[in-house]
Formats: sequence, structure tokens, C-alpha cells
Amino acid sequence: MALRVAVIGSGPAGIYTAEALVKQSAEPVEVDVLERLPTPYGLVRYGVAPDHTSIKSIANYLRRVLELPQVRFLGGVTLGAHLSVEDLLGAYDAVVYCTGAMVDRRLGIPGEDLPGSVAATDFVNWYCGHPDVDPDRFTLDTSEVAVIGVGNVAVDVVRVLAKTSEELRATDVPHEVLERLEASQVKAIHMIGRRGPEHAKFTLKELRELGELANADVCVRPEEAVVLGADFPRQVQGNIKILQEWAGREPVGRPRRLDVRFWMRPVEILGAERVEGIKLERTRLSEEGRVVGTGVYETLPVGMVLRSVGYQSVPLPGVPFSEATMTVPNEAGRVREREYVAGWLKRGPTGVIGTNKSDAAETVRTLLADSAGGVRAGGPGIDAVLAERGVRPVTYEEWQAIEAAEAALALSLNRGERVKLVGLEAMLRACRP
Repeated sequence: MALRVAVIGSGPAGIYTAEALVKQSAEPVEVDVLERLPTPYGLVRYGVAPDHTSIKSIANYLRRVLELPQVRFLGGVTLGAHLSVEDLLGAYDAVVYCTGAMVDRRLGIPGEDLPGSVAATDFVNWYCGHPDVDPDRFTLDTSEVAVIGVGNVAVDVVRVLAKTSEELRATDVPHEVLERLEASQVKAIHMIGRRGPEHAKFTLKELRELGELANADVCVRPEEAVVLGADFPRQVQGNIKILQEWAGREPVGRPRRLDVRFWMRPVEILGAERVEGIKLERTRLSEEGRVVGTGVYETLPVGMVLRSVGYQSVPLPGVPFSEATMTVPNEAGRVREREYVAGWLKRGPTGVIGTNKSDAAETVRTLLADSAGGVRAGGPGIDAVLAERGVRPVTYEEWQAIEAAEAALALSLNRGERVKLVGLEAMLRACRP
């Protein structure tokens, strides 16, 4: 009898787990990849900026895994709503949780819940066409925006805000979103970091892309580009060099302006009924290397604040979870008997997409060692359980119909290879006409 495994989540971690199971198992294996959305690929589809086509091409690799004969995609199935952990353990020999890190960390400052103060993930989901976010969610009717954070996600958000709609026309941005971006009133964007340039988390490639913006002047204040120390890794040295070059140049009068700020931390978001500004405090490093305030303040008249200070996972119903680490406690991927974890839910939001491959391989090694010679579940398959509850999963073939509809929409709009459909209803209409 084949080893039956359920993988919960179809992002890179989940699909790399499915691939590792097929490649590593010495016995026959059947892998069901369960996903709450009708569409696979997780952050590759809904987290990578639309103009980063080279990274989005990872989907082509993930596609080949889902097309393996030992692997099956079941979309539109939610743990907690449609199935319990007990259901899964009754139908499968093992379960691997790979649901990633889906929400932003909070700033923990006054005014954070004012309208106009939002998580960067909401904005990213919006321009990536995530069905959880209404295309009318953002109007971009303010002239100034603050983006808190200096990592790659912050850089993506800033770049999308700074570009023209024409520059994004050939991407897969939903057409409703493209129209909102075309009507954007944003003129000034402030990207704010608590520490110095040497501590920024963006990659050299991402930073260089900011310098190539045709629609925005990129400005750095010379006093904020000063770094502490000299012995930095090559990547950091590259970042510092570019930022210090930017600090020495004058704006040329492009339609938008991006101010990259360092040594500033948000202390309060201002406004009565919605965001009207953000109060920042100048920072420095203490002798212990901690960021501390200097008592020098500055207020920016922004109408929107996007926080991008890191992702965190959320608990799954019936699955152990550590509030301290915001991960599922595990040992080399093992959670408890027949339950495993991989990806950001296992280790926290660290590494790049490819990091999930080695991470998944470790979890699978643990799983296969545990299951060797063990008794198989032998219960009814998950199909019978779902059918009894009136749940009809989205098949891989139906997902392909969604892809075909998005390609047809792009053709009708004369826009690139695909334009994403907006909302679950539109997706289900495309695959179940």
C-alpha cells in the first residue's frame, strides 16, 4: 500500500515538500496538496511583485511538481472549516503543514488602527489580485505615503507606488487594480528604516531597481547615509555604495519622489478619523547595539502608512503553535506523531524562496524515517469525507482553466501573457462555467 501524505498549503514550501516525498521515498507514495484557494503557488502568485517576472517564473518549476502522477492538487479546501486534523490523520499516514506566514507584524504605536494605516501584505495582496482583498480596497487619493521598513517587500511596494500604470501594463496586475494605479495621486513616497544603511534587509538587485525608476527621483540624505564601521559582507557593501552615491545627487524633477530614510522610527500615527501624518523619532545605536531614541522628532504629512516590518505565521486549528516564536514547535520538522511542518511555519519568515527546498527535504527525511515499516492509516480517503460534507475541491485541470481564462483576458486587453481574475466568484466561473 502506498504511503499517503497530505500537504497543507500549495506555496513553495508545500510543493517542494511534495517533490521531496516523491524523490526520497523508496516505496510508492501518494501526495495530496490541499489549498484553501482555487489557485496554487502561494507567495509566488500573490506575494512576488508583478514586475518581477524572473522570480514569478518559479511557478513553471512548481507546476511540473503538481503534474507528477503521484501528486494531486485539491483547491478550495480549508483546514478548520472543511476538515479537522483528526479528519486528516484518519485519511492519511502523515500530514505536513506548510501554510507559511500570512500576516504582517504590527508596529505597536498609537494610531496604528486609523483608516489609512494598513499592513503591506494587504497592499501586496491587492496589486497581486489575491481573492481575500477587494480590488476597491485602495484608492491612492493621498499625495504622500510612508512605507515603514527597508526590506525587499518594502522595496516592492515602493516600486509599484512609484511606477506609472503604463510600466505595469504588461504584467499580470488585475485590470481593476491597474486602473486604480493609473488614477493614483501619490507624489511623494517615504521609505523609513529604524537603523542605518548597513542594516537594511533589501538585496542589491532590489536596490538597483529603485535607482532605475523612470518616474521617480530617489533621494537619500547625506547625514543618514553615514555608516558605523567598515567590515561588512559584500552584499552590504554594495548597498552602502549605492545609497551613498544617491546621497550625492540632486533630484531632476521627475513626477514622483522617493525619500529613503534611515535612523528614524515611527512613534505615532496622527489623525482624527483617518491618517493625516506620522511622527518619527531620530534614532541611534546604544553601546549594547540596540536602537534607542534621541528625543529629536519629525512629522511627515502622509495620508497613508504601509507597515512592512516582517511577516508572521498564524495558528492552525488543532495544531500546536508557539506565540513566542510564531511558529509550530518541531524537531527537524516533526511536530508530533504523524504530523510535520515545513517552510516559514516551521522556521519563521527567513531565507528566500529556494530556502524552502532544503527545509522541505529535511522534514521529508524525518517523515520517511518515522514511517518506515509503520502501519498505514487505512481509513476512508479524503474524497469521501469531503463529498459527505458537500465540498467539491478545485482540481488541477480546473486550475488550468483559470489560467486559460487569465491568458484570454490579457489577449482581449492587449496586456502581456496574463491578467489575473479578481475574486473567487470569477475564478470559479472560469473553471466551472
